[in-house]
Amino acid sequence: MHPKKEPTRPIPAGPRPTGPRLLLSGAALVLAATLVTGCSSGGSSSAGASGTPSGSSSAPAPSSGNQLQDDYQKVIANVLPSVVQITTATGLGSGIVYDTKGNIVTNAHVVGNAKTFTVTLPNSSKALEATLVGSYPESDLAVVKLNSPPSGLKPATFGDSGKVEVGQITLAMGSPLGLSSSVTQGIVSATGRTVSEPKGGDSPGATIGNMVQTSAAINPGNSGGALVNLSSQVIGINTLAATDPDMNGSAAPGIGFAIPAATITNIADQLIKDGKVSNSGRAALGISARTYFNSDFQPAGAVVVSVTAGGPAASAGLQPGDVITKVGDTAVTTLNGLTTALAALQPGAKVTVTYQREGETKTAEVTLGSL
Repeated sequence: MHPKKEPTRPIPAGPRPTGPRLLLSGAALVLAATLVTGCSSGGSSSAGASGTPSGSSSAPAPSSGNQLQDDYQKVIANVLPSVVQITTATGLGSGIVYDTKGNIVTNAHVVGNAKTFTVTLPNSSKALEATLVGSYPESDLAVVKLNSPPSGLKPATFGDSGKVEVGQITLAMGSPLGLSSSVTQGIVSATGRTVSEPKGGDSPGATIGNMVQTSAAINPGNSGGALVNLSSQVIGINTLAATDPDMNGSAAPGIGFAIPAATITNIADQLIKDGKVSNSGRAALGISARTYFNSDFQPAGAVVVSVTAGGPAASAGLQPGDVITKVGDTAVTTLNGLTTALAALQPGAKVTVTYQREGETKTAEVTLGSL
């Protein structure tokens, strides 16, 4: 019998730690590319005075008539100037220019606990100082602002999340492994994914719904960068890469996740205006809870610790001590399971909540509120 495999687990795609290892990795990549180039022209044929190997003709010029290639290059020229590198004292990630005032949207796990940053624009080697505007770890989003925004900032254009479909071509832009202004390509592999980040380091451990899954390569340092369609629109922020337990926990090829554009603009607009988020667009029961363990010390639900007065749960009759075991048709065995079930729903939706009270199973119809 083969041992049971653990499911693929997502990890935040950054920030990438800074320091000598990063510089060495970059140098090694450049050196490797140089060596490959040298070998590719090899053989023992001698070269004439012109540098062309004797007995051979010069290589033809590359074709410029490929429409898809032209589309890629047009999108890169349009969007890459809007994708920046963000550096903190402990690592680096990416960000997207949000407006001409110098606001830049990124992941909350890129900024971590930092309040000040340096930002490098793609067309400049000069590091610019920036300050935190606000962070919302529940959706893993944050906004930083350049202290002295230069002229010519190019804000990105954000697309309609409702028009993102499986099979659409995507380009992921950012600073993977510290290699600024890098671009990878893939497709939209799935939509509507609900993904939980592992908590640790600067990762808030958020559970995020409606994420875009993409086959475009996403690596540490890509976090906060742009996932773009062929209309030069940002459809998501690169946030997570899946890991494969059969590869010692390294990134699983071709499985990355991006926070959708609608979530980005909703959260960023509130952070810029108020410095906080009052309407996340995410469903909530209006309770605080923890994982409940049964007599066998196995997780068996989410026990209500407190209920917000006048909130959805209170209006439906839920009380502290109730153990929630199901939301709609989704079984709940842990607090994370409850969070995941709610992340897939919308505020205002009506859902049946199954719970246990003093050993008796009950149900309540709850109209969900907003987190």
